[in-house]
Amino acid sequence: MSTAGNSPPAIKPRRTKWFAIGALGVAAAAFLVIAFGGIGENLVYYWGPKDLRAAGRRAIGATIRLGGQVAPGSVKLGDGVSNLEFDVTDGAATVHVVSRGVPPQLFRDRIGVVVEGTLTTDGAFESRRLMVSHDNQYRAPGDKNVDIKTLMRSTQGLDDVPAASPAVAGSSPPRGPQLEPEAR
Repeated sequence: MSTAGNSPPAIKPRRTKWFAIGALGVAAAAFLVIAFGGIGENLVYYWGPKDLRAAGRRAIGATIRLGGQVAPGSVKLGDGVSNLEFDVTDGAATVHVVSRGVPPQLFRDRIGVVVEGTLTTDGAFESRRLMVSHDNQYRAPGDKNVDIKTLMRSTQGLDDVPAASPAVAGSSPPRGPQLEPEAR
């Protein structure tokens, strides 16, 4: 046997080692570019009105999610459905918000909101997105004359009383219990 036959396997591990180191270096560089390349442009800060006012000029132009409560009596509808102005407060500070989108159905005074947008140089917050905060718990009506047990049975489908069929224009109402013919 000659020694020339043993030298190619000795060179192969050296090439593999340098290839692995090079591949890891390229992967690390790609990761750093992806992670830190545009991160400043993609950050969205979540602040309350007090935090927004404390940031001052640093907050102008940045994309911010402003969270708080709609101040009582501050909602003003503009021309059309999609122009809305209101104030958001956290009890310590208030920020005036101008929204051009259609507000959610649950929007009203004293409801929790999260508004995404930017602070302008004149101090108003321009909203691009308006979200309301609410819990998803059912509360019975405040009417004292409602029997809660009957209400609960009807909402759970436990009530044995059949639902009234909708009336159609020009048709006569049913005249009593309808019996189905027996199958033979």
